[in-house]
Amino acid sequence: MSLPIDPATIDPDEYGEKQAVLEMDHEEAIEHVREVCEEVGFGIPVEFSPSELLNEKVDADRDPYYVLGACNPNIADQALDETMRIGGLFPCNMIIWEEEPGRQRVYHVSIMKIARLLGTAPDNDAWAEIIDTTGDLTEETFERLESVETDGAD
Repeated sequence: MSLPIDPATIDPDEYGEKQAVLEMDHEEAIEHVREVCEEVGFGIPVEFSPSELLNEKVDADRDPYYVLGACNPNIADQALDETMRIGGLFPCNMIIWEEEPGRQRVYHVSIMKIARLLGTAPDNDAWAEIIDTTGDLTEETFERLESVETDGAD
């Protein structure tokens, strides 16, 4: 299968990639990211540990890896008004994985931007507003996460 676009040529801003590094243990990072998400307006309706599942089911010996499924119900409702297919990408995931003990990477991509890139969401003003709103919430989330990095470095 060949892709219609070269993913290497897409600017990470186009699909809303965000990353932060937290200098703390894995469980503390999960709780911190959950709290920050909730403070800025995301709920966490789903969460799970793929590493625990894989370690149990297929003896994968994976390092800690956790998914927080973040969602703002008002925005999700607006998105579904525009396209029912967006549910295939719900929720907006915040991934936390342990790079090494005491160092966690937080990773996110914008499902709203990805849906537009894939053509599963409309390219209209309503969708642009959804992207802007979720982008603002995500930006605030990562600014708060990054402030922990700075605070911890002092």
